[in-house]
Amino acid sequence: MDVTTILIWIVVGGIAGWLAGIIVNKESGLSVRDIVVGIVGAIIGGFLYQQFGGAGDVTGINVGSILVALVGAVVLLLIIRLVKRA
Repeated sequence: MDVTTILIWIVVGGIAGWLAGIIVNKESGLSVRDIVVGIVGAIIGGFLYQQFGGAGDVTGINVGSILVALVGAVVLLLIIRLVKRA
């Protein structure tokens, strides 16, 4: 994995984390937590996408990669919310 790929993951993760924060938490602020959740969410989203027959990786800064990362970030935020309530 080269530096460019890592930067793409950070950018896509940041965008996905920001959008997921708006969707799940109703907050519009971009924080380090959102970026981390977005990056981890991109990994989760890629895994889920791969389980349903997709390529399963971030292919660049594009709508498809952001949507895959967004789904993963939303899933992760919902899991975090459930764990906090328990």
